[in-house]
Amino acid sequence: MSPPVHRSLVAAVPLFSKMSDSEQDAILALASSHHYGAGTAVFAQGEAAAHFYVLLSGRLRVTQVDSSGQQTVVRMVNPGDLFGIARALRRTDYPGTATAVSDSVALQWPMEAWDELTESHPRLSINAMHTMGQRLQEAHGRLHELATEEVERRVAHAVLRLANNGGRREADGIRIDFPISKQDIAEMTGTTLHTVSRILSAWERAGLVEGGRQKLLIREPHRLLLIGDGHQPGLV
Repeated sequence: MSPPVHRSLVAAVPLFSKMSDSEQDAILALASSHHYGAGTAVFAQGEAAAHFYVLLSGRLRVTQVDSSGQQTVVRMVNPGDLFGIARALRRTDYPGTATAVSDSVALQWPMEAWDELTESHPRLSINAMHTMGQRLQEAHGRLHELATEEVERRVAHAVLRLANNGGRREADGIRIDFPISKQDIAEMTGTTLHTVSRILSAWERAGLVEGGRQKLLIREPHRLLLIGDGHQPGLV
């Protein structure tokens, strides 16, 4: 049995924002902490939804496979994010697969506790709704990009989102500090691995980014922003 989870672990987690210590303790009393090595699935698409989670450290990739077998990266889960809340979506199964892309630690709660916790702790319900609203807004934004933007603009927006959510500032720019592959970016933007490789190569020749094995340093984020917003011609 895992030891009790102390509230200091969730001090910066949005789900626990504006809660008293006693509220946090009551919610954390039902939680347990789990480690997931890189490449480990936290849950799989279609699996019965037994738990919901908050990521404390590391990074997860959430993917979905459609009826034709096409896989899409739905989003990256960042530290502090609530995920796996199938009950809030009125589902009994997980709509996607969450896989650790680096060593990760997450808190988990039994899914059957969701209704009781949100009813007993209104602030938890409010914070969860804020999270769901942000996810919906992000999904609408990505759909708009897929429907209206050329592929280089979509790739620019995807790379900038990764930098904003998981970037580490260095002397030479902003480094995405978790493993991210060209295939991941292709699945995020509805294009092919070949197209993403061609775009990143052009950006690297122009000095906008510096690549590596599942690594990416953004040297000129402002120029990428101009390309993404259509204020500067693309490079491919």
